[in-house]
This record gives sequence, C-alpha cells and structure tokens, in this order.
Amino acid sequence: MTKEDPTFYKRADEHIRLSNSQVSEEISRGMVSSSFLYSAARFNAYVCASSFNSSKELIEGKEAAMAFFMKEYKNMLEENMDDYIQNFSKYLKPKN
Repeated sequence: MTKEDPTFYKRADEHIRLSNSQVSEEISRGMVSSSFLYSAARFNAYVCASSFNSSKELIEGKEAAMAFFMKEYKNMLEENMDDYIQNFSKYLKPKN
C-alpha cells in the first residue's frame, strides 16, 4: 500500500491533525475517535458503493468488501499498537 503511494502517511497525518484539533475540555479523545471511526466507515462504504453498478451488485460484494476493510483495519491497528508498545515512553508522558 505505502510503497506504491508516497503520500499515504502525509494524508493519514492530516486526518490525525484534524482529529487532534477537535479534542477539547468538552470533547474527549474518545468522542473524537468515535467520530473519526464513523467517518472512515462512511467514506469506505461510499468507496465500495461507487465501485459497483447497482445496489444488487453492492449486496453481492458487501461481505467481501467488509472482510477486506476489517482485515486491513485489524492489521493497521495491530501495527500501531505494537509501535506504541515499543515506543510508549517516547510517545506518551507517564501519568503521575
């Protein structure tokens, strides 16, 4: 994915910057995370739907598309969790 797309991480960082800018005293990281996750799901549903010619085709391809996105998300989440495990003290300040 990233080898073919040199701007992959730049776009991802822009999404993260936007999400971080939405966190405030009234809006928690968890609330922003939920909105971010919903928007990714909504956009990916649009991407899938726009690749088919009819609702019937979309119904037929739905399970395969969902399996693809869930597998990709799981792999990306695992990669990032492992990164945070390895770099915890570098990325996060310890709570007192």
